[in-house]
Amino acid sequence: MNTFIKFVSNLLLLTMSLAATGCASFSTISEATPGSPKVYSGTRLDIHAISNDATGLRQFKVAPPPHPEADLPFSFLLDTIMFPLTFSSATYEFVFE
Repeated sequence: MNTFIKFVSNLLLLTMSLAATGCASFSTISEATPGSPKVYSGTRLDIHAISNDATGLRQFKVAPPPHPEADLPFSFLLDTIMFPLTFSSATYEFVFE
């Protein structure tokens, strides 16, 4: 039981430290401007950063996190939670602007 508690606490510490590197989803959503990508924007920013796609990174107005590989699962989770908001915002922008 003691090794299980150590394992869980180490896993929790690792997860929290990786999450503290900067969240691409939070930064792209908070800095969203008309015409910027909104739907799954953090996940897309991480994927562009991992693949060193400079053209893809230019469409975002924020810098990618320092460790996009570690941020990718957290960004995917937050983007999935925020999907109804970002999708409706992107749809409104597409239709009315």
